Amino acid sequence: MRTQRMTLGVSFLALLALAACGAEPGSGSGSGKGSGGEGVQSDVPVTGVAWSVDSLTVGGKRTEAPEGARLEIDPKGRVTAGFGCNHISADARVEGDRITVGEPVSTQMACEEEIEKFEKAATGAMGGELTAKLSGRKLTLTTEGGDTIALSEVKAAGLVGTRWAVTTLVSGETATSVPADLPKERVPHLTLSADGAVQGGSGCNIFRGRATVKGSTIVFGPVAGTLKMCPEAEMEVERAVLAALKGPTTYTIEGSTLTVTADDGKGIGATATPPGAEDSSQRD
Repeated sequence: MRTQRMTLGVSFLALLALAACGAEPGSGSGSGKGSGGEGVQSDVPVTGVAWSVDSLTVGGKRTEAPEGARLEIDPKGRVTAGFGCNHISADARVEGDRITVGEPVSTQMACEEEIEKFEKAATGAMGGELTAKLSGRKLTLTTEGGDTIALSEVKAAGLVGTRWAVTTLVSGETATSVPADLPKERVPHLTLSADGAVQGGSGCNIFRGRATVKGSTIVFGPVAGTLKMCPEAEMEVERAVLAALKGPTTYTIEGSTLTVTADDGKGIGATATPPGAEDSSQRD
Protein backbone atom coordinates (compact mmCIF):
# COMPACT_ATOMS: atom_id res chain seq x y z
CA MET A 1 0.00 0.00 0.00
CA ARG A 2 1.39 3.37 -0.96
CA THR A 3 1.51 5.83 1.92
CA GLN A 4 1.32 9.53 1.14
CA ARG A 5 2.55 11.80 3.90
CA MET A 6 2.63 15.52 4.32
CA THR A 7 4.54 17.17 7.15
CA LEU A 8 2.39 19.81 8.78
CA GLY A 9 3.05 22.37 11.47
CA VAL A 10 1.11 21.89 14.68
CA SER A 11 -0.65 25.21 14.94
CA PHE A 12 -4.28 24.91 15.79
CA LEU A 13 -4.61 26.92 19.00
CA ALA A 14 -4.67 30.63 18.14
CA LEU A 15 -7.34 32.71 16.43
CA LEU A 16 -6.43 35.59 14.16
CA ALA A 17 -8.92 37.88 12.49
CA LEU A 18 -8.23 39.41 9.11
CA ALA A 19 -7.67 43.13 9.66
CA ALA A 20 -10.21 45.54 8.22
CA CYS A 21 -9.22 47.45 5.13
CA GLY A 22 -11.27 50.60 4.67
CA ALA A 23 -13.97 49.52 7.13
CA GLU A 24 -14.53 51.66 10.22
CA PRO A 25 -14.10 50.08 13.64
CA GLY A 26 -17.31 49.10 15.36
CA SER A 27 -19.32 49.31 12.15
CA GLY A 28 -20.73 45.82 12.74
CA SER A 29 -22.31 44.14 9.75
CA GLY A 30 -23.48 47.37 8.18
CA SER A 31 -22.12 48.45 4.82
CA GLY A 32 -22.17 52.17 5.44
CA LYS A 33 -21.02 54.59 2.76
CA GLY A 34 -18.47 57.33 2.94
CA SER A 35 -15.53 55.11 3.87
CA GLY A 36 -13.93 55.44 0.47
CA GLY A 37 -15.20 52.22 -1.09
CA GLU A 38 -15.96 48.71 -0.01
CA GLY A 39 -13.42 47.14 2.32
CA VAL A 40 -12.87 43.83 4.02
CA GLN A 41 -15.00 43.68 7.15
CA SER A 42 -13.30 42.57 10.36
CA ASP A 43 -16.31 41.16 12.21
CA VAL A 44 -15.98 37.75 10.50
CA PRO A 45 -12.54 36.13 10.92
CA VAL A 46 -10.87 34.67 7.87
CA THR A 47 -8.48 32.40 9.74
CA GLY A 48 -9.69 29.77 12.17
CA VAL A 49 -12.91 29.48 10.15
CA ALA A 50 -14.18 26.58 8.08
CA TRP A 51 -15.10 27.71 4.58
CA SER A 52 -17.07 25.68 2.09
CA VAL A 53 -16.10 26.29 -1.52
CA ASP A 54 -19.11 27.43 -3.55
CA SER A 55 -17.63 28.02 -6.98
CA LEU A 56 -14.54 28.85 -9.01
CA THR A 57 -14.38 31.42 -11.79
CA VAL A 58 -11.43 31.15 -14.16
CA GLY A 59 -11.14 33.16 -17.34
CA GLY A 60 -14.71 34.40 -16.84
CA LYS A 61 -16.15 30.87 -16.68
CA ARG A 62 -17.88 29.95 -13.42
CA THR A 63 -17.88 26.33 -12.22
CA GLU A 64 -19.81 25.00 -9.24
CA ALA A 65 -17.63 23.27 -6.66
CA PRO A 66 -18.02 19.54 -5.95
CA GLU A 67 -20.02 18.73 -2.84
CA GLY A 68 -17.89 18.86 0.30
CA ALA A 69 -15.20 21.14 -1.16
CA ARG A 70 -13.63 23.16 1.64
CA LEU A 71 -10.80 25.52 2.54
CA GLU A 72 -9.39 26.66 5.88
CA ILE A 73 -6.61 29.10 6.76
CA ASP A 74 -4.61 28.22 9.84
CA PRO A 75 -3.87 31.17 12.17
CA LYS A 76 -0.19 30.26 12.29
CA GLY A 77 0.42 30.16 8.56
CA ARG A 78 -1.10 27.14 6.87
CA VAL A 79 -3.92 26.76 4.39
CA THR A 80 -5.56 23.36 3.90
CA ALA A 81 -8.10 22.53 1.25
CA GLY A 82 -10.04 19.73 -0.31
CA PHE A 83 -11.67 20.34 -3.67
CA GLY A 84 -13.40 16.99 -3.91
CA CYS A 85 -10.61 14.42 -3.94
CA ASN A 86 -7.09 15.10 -2.66
CA HIS A 87 -5.82 16.78 0.51
CA ILE A 88 -3.97 20.01 -0.30
CA SER A 89 -1.89 22.24 1.96
CA ALA A 90 0.44 25.21 1.64
CA ASP A 91 2.10 27.92 3.69
CA ALA A 92 0.07 31.13 3.92
CA ARG A 93 0.63 34.69 5.12
CA VAL A 94 -2.25 37.04 5.94
CA GLU A 95 -1.62 40.79 5.86
CA GLY A 96 -4.64 43.09 5.81
CA ASP A 97 -6.80 42.00 2.89
CA ARG A 98 -3.96 40.14 1.19
CA ILE A 99 -3.30 36.42 1.55
CA THR A 100 -0.08 35.10 0.05
CA VAL A 101 -0.12 31.35 -0.50
CA GLY A 102 3.02 29.33 -1.20
CA GLU A 103 3.45 26.30 -3.44
CA PRO A 104 0.66 23.81 -2.68
CA VAL A 105 1.45 20.23 -1.67
CA SER A 106 -1.12 17.60 -2.59
CA THR A 107 -1.75 13.90 -2.16
CA GLN A 108 -1.92 11.96 -5.41
CA MET A 109 -5.18 10.05 -5.36
CA ALA A 110 -6.94 9.16 -8.60
CA CYS A 111 -10.08 11.28 -9.01
CA GLU A 112 -13.12 11.42 -11.24
CA GLU A 113 -12.39 13.39 -14.37
CA GLU A 114 -14.63 16.39 -13.63
CA ILE A 115 -13.51 16.61 -10.01
CA GLU A 116 -9.87 16.34 -11.06
CA LYS A 117 -10.37 19.18 -13.54
CA PHE A 118 -11.95 21.41 -10.87
CA GLU A 119 -9.28 20.48 -8.32
CA LYS A 120 -6.44 21.33 -10.70
CA ALA A 121 -7.96 24.70 -11.55
CA ALA A 122 -8.77 25.55 -7.91
CA THR A 123 -5.31 24.55 -6.71
CA GLY A 124 -3.79 26.80 -9.34
CA ALA A 125 -6.01 29.70 -8.32
CA MET A 126 -5.23 29.15 -4.64
CA GLY A 127 -1.50 29.80 -5.06
CA GLY A 128 0.19 33.19 -5.14
CA GLU A 129 -1.18 36.49 -3.87
CA LEU A 130 -4.93 36.69 -3.27
CA THR A 131 -7.14 39.61 -2.32
CA ALA A 132 -9.79 38.74 0.27
CA LYS A 133 -13.20 40.38 0.43
CA LEU A 134 -15.82 39.57 3.05
CA SER A 135 -19.52 40.23 2.60
CA GLY A 136 -21.51 38.94 5.55
CA ARG A 137 -20.67 35.25 5.77
CA LYS A 138 -19.31 35.08 2.23
CA LEU A 139 -15.63 35.27 1.32
CA THR A 140 -14.23 35.90 -2.15
CA LEU A 141 -10.57 35.28 -2.93
CA THR A 142 -9.36 37.01 -6.09
CA THR A 143 -6.12 36.24 -7.88
CA GLU A 144 -3.91 38.89 -9.48
CA GLY A 145 -5.29 37.74 -12.83
CA GLY A 146 -8.89 38.28 -11.76
CA ASP A 147 -9.94 34.66 -11.18
CA THR A 148 -12.03 34.09 -8.05
CA ILE A 149 -12.83 31.44 -5.47
CA ALA A 150 -16.20 31.98 -3.77
CA LEU A 151 -16.64 30.56 -0.27
CA SER A 152 -19.23 30.49 2.52
CA GLU A 153 -18.55 30.31 6.23
CA VAL A 154 -19.45 27.00 7.82
CA LYS A 155 -20.79 27.07 11.35
CA ALA A 156 -18.36 25.62 13.87
CA ALA A 157 -19.05 21.96 14.54
CA GLY A 158 -20.05 20.83 18.02
CA LEU A 159 -17.80 18.40 19.87
CA VAL A 160 -20.63 16.09 20.93
CA GLY A 161 -22.67 14.29 18.30
CA THR A 162 -20.32 15.07 15.41
CA ARG A 163 -18.60 12.31 13.49
CA TRP A 164 -14.92 13.33 13.41
CA ALA A 165 -12.78 11.82 10.65
CA VAL A 166 -9.11 11.74 11.66
CA THR A 167 -6.88 13.43 9.08
CA THR A 168 -3.70 14.18 11.05
CA LEU A 169 -1.51 12.25 13.50
CA VAL A 170 0.39 14.44 15.94
CA SER A 171 3.59 13.58 17.81
CA GLY A 172 5.21 16.39 19.74
CA GLU A 173 5.99 19.30 17.45
CA THR A 174 5.28 17.52 14.17
CA ALA A 175 2.30 15.95 12.51
CA THR A 176 1.72 13.74 9.50
CA SER A 177 -1.38 13.25 7.44
CA VAL A 178 -3.29 10.00 7.62
CA PRO A 179 -2.33 7.99 4.51
CA ALA A 180 -4.54 9.15 1.67
CA ASP A 181 -4.83 5.69 0.16
CA LEU A 182 -6.40 4.01 3.17
CA PRO A 183 -9.61 2.21 2.19
CA LYS A 184 -12.59 4.44 2.91
CA GLU A 185 -13.89 2.07 5.56
CA ARG A 186 -10.50 2.20 7.34
CA VAL A 187 -10.29 5.96 7.77
CA PRO A 188 -10.15 6.46 11.57
CA HIS A 189 -13.01 8.37 13.16
CA LEU A 190 -14.75 8.94 16.47
CA THR A 191 -18.05 10.24 17.82
CA LEU A 192 -18.69 11.44 21.36
CA SER A 193 -22.24 11.17 22.72
CA ALA A 194 -24.00 13.33 25.30
CA ASP A 195 -24.14 10.38 27.70
CA GLY A 196 -20.33 10.12 27.79
CA ALA A 197 -19.95 7.27 25.33
CA VAL A 198 -17.28 7.40 22.63
CA GLN A 199 -17.09 5.08 19.66
CA GLY A 200 -15.44 4.91 16.29
CA GLY A 201 -12.83 3.23 14.15
CA SER A 202 -9.12 3.38 14.87
CA GLY A 203 -7.80 2.47 11.42
CA CYS A 204 -8.33 -1.28 11.48
CA ASN A 205 -10.68 -2.12 14.35
CA ILE A 206 -13.77 -0.51 15.81
CA PHE A 207 -13.78 0.60 19.45
CA ARG A 208 -16.06 1.79 22.23
CA GLY A 209 -15.34 3.51 25.52
CA ARG A 210 -16.21 6.37 27.83
CA ALA A 211 -15.08 9.98 27.87
CA THR A 212 -15.65 12.89 30.27
CA VAL A 213 -15.70 16.40 28.83
CA LYS A 214 -15.05 19.39 31.08
CA GLY A 215 -14.10 22.80 29.73
CA SER A 216 -11.33 22.31 27.19
CA THR A 217 -10.41 18.84 28.40
CA ILE A 218 -11.52 15.33 27.48
CA VAL A 219 -10.58 12.43 29.72
CA PHE A 220 -10.75 9.16 27.81
CA GLY A 221 -11.29 5.95 29.74
CA PRO A 222 -10.13 2.50 28.61
CA VAL A 223 -11.52 1.43 25.24
CA ALA A 224 -12.63 -2.01 24.11
CA GLY A 225 -12.45 -2.99 20.49
CA THR A 226 -12.33 -5.75 17.94
CA LEU A 227 -9.05 -7.59 17.47
CA LYS A 228 -8.64 -7.94 13.72
CA MET A 229 -5.25 -7.71 12.04
CA CYS A 230 -4.81 -5.42 9.03
CA PRO A 231 -1.93 -4.39 6.74
CA GLU A 232 0.88 -2.67 8.64
CA ALA A 233 0.04 0.81 7.34
CA GLU A 234 -3.43 0.55 8.87
CA MET A 235 -2.09 -0.91 12.11
CA GLU A 236 0.42 1.93 12.37
CA VAL A 237 -2.39 4.46 12.09
CA GLU A 238 -4.44 2.54 14.65
CA ARG A 239 -1.64 2.57 17.21
CA ALA A 240 -1.20 6.34 16.80
CA VAL A 241 -4.93 7.04 17.12
CA LEU A 242 -5.39 4.91 20.23
CA ALA A 243 -2.29 6.44 21.83
CA ALA A 244 -3.87 9.88 21.47
CA LEU A 245 -7.24 8.82 22.90
CA LYS A 246 -5.91 7.77 26.27
CA GLY A 247 -6.40 9.51 29.62
CA PRO A 248 -6.55 13.32 29.95
CA THR A 249 -6.34 15.39 26.77
CA THR A 250 -6.98 18.96 25.73
CA TYR A 251 -9.03 19.85 22.67
CA THR A 252 -9.82 22.81 20.44
CA ILE A 253 -12.36 23.26 17.65
CA GLU A 254 -11.81 25.75 14.85
CA GLY A 255 -14.57 25.66 12.27
CA SER A 256 -14.80 22.04 11.19
CA THR A 257 -11.41 21.03 12.64
CA LEU A 258 -10.91 19.26 15.97
CA THR A 259 -7.51 18.92 17.60
CA VAL A 260 -7.02 16.53 20.54
CA THR A 261 -3.65 16.46 22.34
CA ALA A 262 -2.62 14.14 25.17
CA ASP A 263 -0.24 15.16 27.97
CA ASP A 264 2.66 13.36 26.27
CA GLY A 265 2.24 15.40 23.09
CA LYS A 266 0.55 12.70 21.06
CA GLY A 267 -2.64 13.81 19.36
CA ILE A 268 -4.91 13.84 16.37
CA GLY A 269 -6.44 16.38 14.03
CA ALA A 270 -9.90 15.55 12.72
CA THR A 271 -12.51 17.06 10.42
CA ALA A 272 -16.28 17.05 10.93
CA THR A 273 -18.02 14.86 8.38
CA PRO A 274 -21.48 15.63 6.99
CA PRO A 275 -24.54 14.24 8.82
CA GLY A 276 -25.47 10.81 7.55
CA ALA A 277 -21.92 9.82 6.72
CA GLU A 278 -21.40 6.12 7.26
CA ASP A 279 -20.37 5.68 10.89
CA SER A 280 -18.59 2.39 10.44
CA SER A 281 -18.05 -0.21 7.79
CA GLN A 282 -15.37 -1.90 9.88
CA ARG A 283 -17.26 -5.07 10.70
CA ASP A 284 -16.20 -8.64 10.94
